[in-house]
Amino acid sequence: MKLLGIESEELVRLGGIQTATEILQQPALWQKIFDEINNASSEILEFLNNSLAKSDRIILTGAGTSAFIGLTLRSVFQKNTGKITEAIATTDIVSNPTDYLIKNVPTLLISFARSGNSPESEAAIKIVDEFCEISYHLIITCNKAGMLSKYASTPNKFVIFLPNEANDQSLVMTSSYTGMLLTGLLISQLKNLKTVKSKLETAIKYTNEFILNCSEYLSEIARFKFNRVVFLGAGTFYGTATEASLKLQELTGGEIICKNDSYLGFRHGPKSVLNESTMVVYLLSSSNEYAFKYENDLIASMKNGTLPLVEISISESEFKNINLPFMLYFTENAKKLDDEYLALCYILPIQILGFYKSLELGLCPDAPSINNDITRVVEGVKIYY
Repeated sequence: MKLLGIESEELVRLGGIQTATEILQQPALWQKIFDEINNASSEILEFLNNSLAKSDRIILTGAGTSAFIGLTLRSVFQKNTGKITEAIATTDIVSNPTDYLIKNVPTLLISFARSGNSPESEAAIKIVDEFCEISYHLIITCNKAGMLSKYASTPNKFVIFLPNEANDQSLVMTSSYTGMLLTGLLISQLKNLKTVKSKLETAIKYTNEFILNCSEYLSEIARFKFNRVVFLGAGTFYGTATEASLKLQELTGGEIICKNDSYLGFRHGPKSVLNESTMVVYLLSSSNEYAFKYENDLIASMKNGTLPLVEISISESEFKNINLPFMLYFTENAKKLDDEYLALCYILPIQILGFYKSLELGLCPDAPSINNDITRVVEGVKIYY
């Protein structure tokens, strides 16, 4: 059987079978997550109604990739709950708690964690409990055996476990990332799951068709001799751009240096990173016409000054007024999914590109960090209380 165009036996030899499997399982996993959240919706909603009624602030937290979920979902939670919502990494809360926590502001901390065993994950919950007079905890994790899910906090805690297959075994997070992202998205719209179901079905259809029709196309792009990549995304897609930057850099063992920025922010100095070995990836808004004006302006401005080696756009459907050598899109029918649902789809091409580039560089996608500079669960962090 072939996975991403490569025989499974060969993938085992190359050290990429886990990553390929975990990338490809995502659409089926999303459906399974929806069904489980839907079945447990009454219980989850009871906790949310109680905690949100007594909270004045929501913090979305996690470490590394798990933190970037909050960057994508911040505006969704704020819009749907009416509560001030911030994305603050556990790594920031733990090292500088007084900079981020407000003692007399009741806070709902929503934690995302693949393993739940990162030292900062449990420490962040403990610090919030000790610092804030009133705190609530919603924990979304892929590991039922993780320390985070077992933390004996106040009774104001609810834990959501993702299906077992979401607990990626490869070094980099792929299906665990989108699985937790989807779970957070569903939680933010728990009262409207019928509407969400239709949108998710479209996202699943998009992704399945992309895997079928475009995966090997990305293997051709991976052969370009780029050594740095810039991902541009704004609003909801800023979190996607941040995750894309980390994902490609991790999968290539740091041999490809990646940056991310917003479209307007990129003009204020970071554009100096461009050279003849740079790839630029544009994550384009489909439902926000106002934001797209700034995106389109930046793309047009790239013709002036240093030209990158290659430019790629990722969008829901094709934009006729944009002329780039590589334009990846998911439909020709322009269904205009909201950006938060497209965020599930947009990361997939980057995961696949990173997988192919890892192989192109002679690395093992399942464990691309040659000297164990990074590990699946962060090690060696001492927590000070």
